[in-house]
Amino acid sequence: MQFPKRENDVVALADVMIAGLTAHPGDFPSVTPALVTDLTAQLDGFRESKTEQESSRSVLHIATATKDDGYENLVTKMKNCLKKAEIDCATLPENLSEIGWGPRDEPTPIAPPNYPGNLRSVAEGVGEIWLAWDKPASGSGGEVWNYIVERCEKLADGNFGPWILVQTTYNNEAHVIEQPSNARLIFRVKASNAGGLSAPSNTVLVVLP
Repeated sequence: MQFPKRENDVVALADVMIAGLTAHPGDFPSVTPALVTDLTAQLDGFRESKTEQESSRSVLHIATATKDDGYENLVTKMKNCLKKAEIDCATLPENLSEIGWGPRDEPTPIAPPNYPGNLRSVAEGVGEIWLAWDKPASGSGGEVWNYIVERCEKLADGNFGPWILVQTTYNNEAHVIEQPSNARLIFRVKASNAGGLSAPSNTVLVVLP
Protein backbone atom coordinates (compact mmCIF):
# COMPACT_ATOMS: atom_id res chain seq x y z
CA MET A 1 0.00 0.00 0.00
CA GLN A 2 1.36 3.42 -0.91
CA PHE A 3 1.28 6.51 1.25
CA PRO A 4 -1.40 8.89 -0.07
CA LYS A 5 -0.42 12.06 -1.91
CA ARG A 6 -3.56 14.18 -1.62
CA GLU A 7 -3.94 16.30 1.49
CA ASN A 8 -7.47 15.10 2.28
CA ASP A 9 -6.39 11.47 1.97
CA VAL A 10 -3.44 12.03 4.31
CA VAL A 11 -5.69 13.64 6.94
CA ALA A 12 -8.23 10.83 6.63
CA LEU A 13 -5.47 8.25 7.11
CA ALA A 14 -4.19 10.14 10.19
CA ASP A 15 -7.67 9.99 11.74
CA VAL A 16 -7.91 6.24 11.13
CA MET A 17 -4.37 5.67 12.49
CA ILE A 18 -5.03 7.61 15.70
CA ALA A 19 -8.36 5.85 16.25
CA GLY A 20 -6.80 2.42 15.65
CA LEU A 21 -3.73 3.05 17.79
CA THR A 22 -5.91 4.36 20.61
CA ALA A 23 -8.35 1.42 20.45
CA HIS A 24 -5.72 -1.32 19.97
CA PRO A 25 -2.50 -0.26 21.72
CA GLY A 26 -1.52 -3.86 22.39
CA ASP A 27 -1.31 -4.67 18.69
CA PHE A 28 1.27 -1.94 18.08
CA PRO A 29 3.66 -2.01 21.06
CA SER A 30 6.34 0.01 19.25
CA VAL A 31 3.96 2.96 18.85
CA THR A 32 3.99 4.36 22.38
CA PRO A 33 1.17 6.43 23.87
CA ALA A 34 3.53 9.42 23.71
CA LEU A 35 3.88 8.97 19.95
CA VAL A 36 0.11 8.75 19.56
CA THR A 37 -0.30 11.91 21.65
CA ASP A 38 2.32 13.68 19.54
CA LEU A 39 0.62 12.52 16.33
CA THR A 40 -2.75 13.72 17.60
CA ALA A 41 -1.31 17.13 18.55
CA GLN A 42 0.30 17.44 15.12
CA LEU A 43 -2.99 16.66 13.40
CA ASP A 44 -4.88 19.14 15.56
CA GLY A 45 -2.26 21.81 14.85
CA PHE A 46 -2.52 21.17 11.12
CA ARG A 47 -6.31 21.49 11.20
CA GLU A 48 -6.06 24.74 13.13
CA SER A 49 -3.57 26.23 10.66
CA LYS A 50 -5.72 25.07 7.74
CA THR A 51 -8.75 26.79 9.27
CA GLU A 52 -6.72 29.99 9.65
CA GLN A 53 -5.55 29.70 6.05
CA GLU A 54 -9.09 29.30 4.72
CA SER A 55 -10.23 32.22 6.85
CA SER A 56 -7.38 34.34 5.48
CA ARG A 57 -8.31 33.35 1.95
CA SER A 58 -11.87 34.44 2.55
CA VAL A 59 -10.73 37.77 3.99
CA LEU A 60 -8.30 38.24 1.07
CA HIS A 61 -11.03 37.44 -1.46
CA ILE A 62 -13.36 39.99 0.11
CA ALA A 63 -10.58 42.58 0.30
CA THR A 64 -9.63 42.02 -3.35
CA ALA A 65 -13.24 42.32 -4.52
CA THR A 66 -13.66 45.50 -2.47
CA LYS A 67 -10.45 46.92 -3.92
CA ASP A 68 -11.49 46.08 -7.49
CA ASP A 69 -14.91 47.67 -7.02
CA GLY A 70 -13.30 50.74 -5.53
CA TYR A 71 -10.88 51.01 -8.44
CA GLU A 72 -13.64 50.75 -11.04
CA ASN A 73 -15.69 53.39 -9.24
CA LEU A 74 -12.62 55.64 -9.02
CA VAL A 75 -11.94 55.32 -12.76
CA THR A 76 -15.61 56.04 -13.59
CA LYS A 77 -15.68 59.19 -11.44
CA MET A 78 -12.30 60.37 -12.78
CA LYS A 79 -13.44 59.98 -16.40
CA ASN A 80 -16.67 61.82 -15.62
CA CYS A 81 -14.74 64.71 -14.08
CA LEU A 82 -12.29 64.82 -17.00
CA LYS A 83 -15.13 64.98 -19.53
CA LYS A 84 -16.62 67.93 -17.68
CA ALA A 85 -13.22 69.59 -17.41
CA GLU A 86 -12.64 69.17 -21.17
CA ILE A 87 -15.95 70.94 -21.82
CA ASP A 88 -14.98 73.74 -19.42
CA CYS A 89 -11.60 74.16 -21.14
CA ALA A 90 -12.81 73.87 -24.73
CA THR A 91 -11.42 77.33 -25.56
CA LEU A 92 -8.37 77.09 -23.28
CA PRO A 93 -7.32 73.44 -23.40
CA GLU A 94 -3.94 74.29 -21.87
CA ASN A 95 -5.73 74.81 -18.54
CA LEU A 96 -6.20 71.04 -18.36
CA SER A 97 -2.53 70.77 -17.36
CA GLU A 98 -3.56 72.17 -13.97
CA ILE A 99 -5.23 68.84 -13.23
CA GLY A 100 -2.58 66.67 -14.87
CA TRP A 101 -4.54 66.27 -18.08
CA GLY A 102 -4.34 67.59 -21.63
CA PRO A 103 -6.30 68.00 -24.87
CA ARG A 104 -7.48 64.87 -26.63
CA ASP A 105 -4.93 63.42 -29.02
CA GLU A 106 -5.74 63.94 -32.65
CA PRO A 107 -6.35 60.65 -34.42
CA THR A 108 -3.31 59.46 -36.34
CA PRO A 109 -4.13 59.31 -40.03
CA ILE A 110 -3.72 55.94 -41.70
CA ALA A 111 -0.99 55.93 -44.30
CA PRO A 112 -1.84 54.42 -47.67
CA PRO A 113 0.02 51.20 -48.41
CA ASN A 114 3.05 51.01 -50.65
CA TYR A 115 2.62 49.59 -54.12
CA PRO A 116 2.71 45.86 -54.87
CA GLY A 117 5.44 44.61 -57.17
CA ASN A 118 6.37 41.89 -59.59
CA LEU A 119 2.91 41.52 -61.09
CA ARG A 120 2.94 38.53 -63.42
CA SER A 121 0.69 36.21 -65.38
CA VAL A 122 0.78 32.73 -63.87
CA ALA A 123 -1.57 31.05 -66.34
CA GLU A 124 -3.99 32.00 -69.09
CA GLY A 125 -7.08 30.44 -70.64
CA VAL A 126 -10.01 31.35 -72.83
CA GLY A 127 -11.19 34.68 -71.46
CA GLU A 128 -9.44 34.17 -68.14
CA ILE A 129 -6.09 34.84 -66.50
CA TRP A 130 -4.39 33.95 -63.23
CA LEU A 131 -2.35 36.83 -61.83
CA ALA A 132 0.06 36.94 -58.91
CA TRP A 133 2.17 39.69 -57.37
CA ASP A 134 4.46 40.44 -54.45
CA LYS A 135 3.11 42.20 -51.37
CA PRO A 136 4.52 45.66 -50.60
CA ALA A 137 7.85 45.59 -48.81
CA SER A 138 7.52 45.21 -45.04
CA GLY A 139 7.62 48.54 -43.20
CA SER A 140 6.79 50.56 -46.31
CA GLY A 141 3.47 52.39 -46.05
CA GLY A 142 0.34 51.40 -44.16
CA GLU A 143 -1.14 47.96 -43.71
CA VAL A 144 -2.77 46.45 -46.78
CA TRP A 145 -6.49 45.72 -46.41
CA ASN A 146 -7.11 44.43 -49.91
CA TYR A 147 -5.94 44.65 -53.50
CA ILE A 148 -7.64 46.25 -56.50
CA VAL A 149 -7.09 44.58 -59.88
CA GLU A 150 -7.61 46.92 -62.82
CA ARG A 151 -7.55 46.41 -66.58
CA CYS A 152 -7.43 48.56 -69.65
CA GLU A 153 -7.27 47.74 -73.36
CA LYS A 154 -4.61 48.88 -75.78
CA LEU A 155 -6.51 49.96 -78.86
CA ALA A 156 -5.55 49.42 -82.49
CA ASP A 157 -4.57 53.09 -82.88
CA GLY A 158 -2.07 52.75 -80.04
CA ASN A 159 -4.17 54.59 -77.51
CA PHE A 160 -5.38 53.07 -74.24
CA GLY A 161 -8.93 52.65 -73.06
CA PRO A 162 -9.99 53.59 -69.51
CA TRP A 163 -8.85 51.61 -66.51
CA ILE A 164 -11.70 49.53 -65.09
CA LEU A 165 -11.98 47.52 -61.89
CA VAL A 166 -12.12 43.79 -62.61
CA GLN A 167 -11.60 42.27 -59.17
CA THR A 168 -10.99 42.95 -55.48
CA THR A 169 -9.08 40.38 -53.44
CA TYR A 170 -7.56 39.99 -50.00
CA ASN A 171 -4.73 37.78 -51.28
CA ASN A 172 -1.81 38.59 -53.53
CA GLU A 173 -3.28 36.57 -56.38
CA ALA A 174 -6.39 36.74 -58.53
CA HIS A 175 -8.29 34.62 -61.04
CA VAL A 176 -9.90 37.07 -63.45
CA ILE A 177 -12.60 35.63 -65.71
CA GLU A 178 -14.95 36.80 -68.46
CA GLN A 179 -12.29 38.88 -70.20
CA PRO A 180 -12.39 39.67 -73.92
CA SER A 181 -10.41 37.33 -76.17
CA ASN A 182 -7.98 38.38 -78.89
CA ALA A 183 -7.61 41.83 -77.34
CA ARG A 184 -4.45 43.44 -75.99
CA LEU A 185 -5.26 43.70 -72.30
CA ILE A 186 -3.12 45.45 -69.72
CA PHE A 187 -3.48 44.56 -66.05
CA ARG A 188 -2.21 46.33 -62.95
CA VAL A 189 -2.78 46.06 -59.19
CA LYS A 190 -3.10 48.59 -56.40
CA ALA A 191 -3.01 48.01 -52.65
CA SER A 192 -5.74 49.63 -50.55
CA ASN A 193 -6.64 50.55 -46.97
CA ALA A 194 -8.62 53.27 -45.20
CA GLY A 195 -5.84 55.73 -46.01
CA GLY A 196 -6.33 55.31 -49.74
CA LEU A 197 -4.83 53.51 -52.70
CA SER A 198 -1.19 52.83 -53.40
CA ALA A 199 0.58 53.69 -56.61
CA PRO A 200 -0.03 51.00 -59.24
CA SER A 201 2.18 47.98 -59.68
CA ASN A 202 4.00 47.20 -62.88
CA THR A 203 1.72 46.28 -65.76
CA VAL A 204 1.23 43.01 -67.62
CA LEU A 205 0.20 42.95 -71.31
CA VAL A 206 -1.58 39.80 -72.50
CA VAL A 207 -3.70 38.61 -75.40
CA LEU A 208 -6.10 35.95 -74.18
CA PRO A 209 -7.33 33.18 -76.46
